[in-house]
Amino acid sequence: MISSESITDYLARLASRQPTPGGGAAAAVHAAQGAALVGMVARYTTGPKYEQYADHVARITTEADQLVVEALRLADADEHAFQGVIDSYKLPSGTDELKAARTAAIQDALVQAAQTPAQLITLAGNVVDLAAELFDVANPNVISDIAAAADAARAAATTARVNIDINVVAIKDGAARSRLAEQTDGLEDKVVLAADSLTKRVRERILA
Repeated sequence: MISSESITDYLARLASRQPTPGGGAAAAVHAAQGAALVGMVARYTTGPKYEQYADHVARITTEADQLVVEALRLADADEHAFQGVIDSYKLPSGTDELKAARTAAIQDALVQAAQTPAQLITLAGNVVDLAAELFDVANPNVISDIAAAADAARAAATTARVNIDINVVAIKDGAARSRLAEQTDGLEDKVVLAADSLTKRVRERILA
């Protein structure tokens, strides 16, 4: 499981000639890193100098830590879901009945595999929102990490979008495709715009 292995082991598996983990899991790790960076900046925004923001920062810290846990859960879930797609393609198809059952299993697995990246885009948006909340009060010595968090979340969202797309194009059920479109279309654009805006604000403050 990605959530419990070393970064070295995870990267070795990611680089191997194996289908999992892949881009979906990597996207979730991007989001986890973004949330962790928000948590780090929040922890540096403490002490007497920031006492008036203590409750605000404490809440952000707690929420950032929760997002790390949830992002890693989604990394594991994505790996599991994609393995389900792979397994469904390996089902027997020697008879018409088996062929129909295999086709149905593949379609179900593809729909399920699109759910995890959809959830991840929402989570990535939450990371950017938290980083933006922290920006105005953050310790200026680590303000660049606000931008790093936003960029990590942006990468998570755009990568997750591609993983949704590659599953959707293989789904034959028009109703299922429509539901996924309603659930996800345009979501990553909001995350990208918010992340780009926040990164620009950080750079402007650094260079002012």
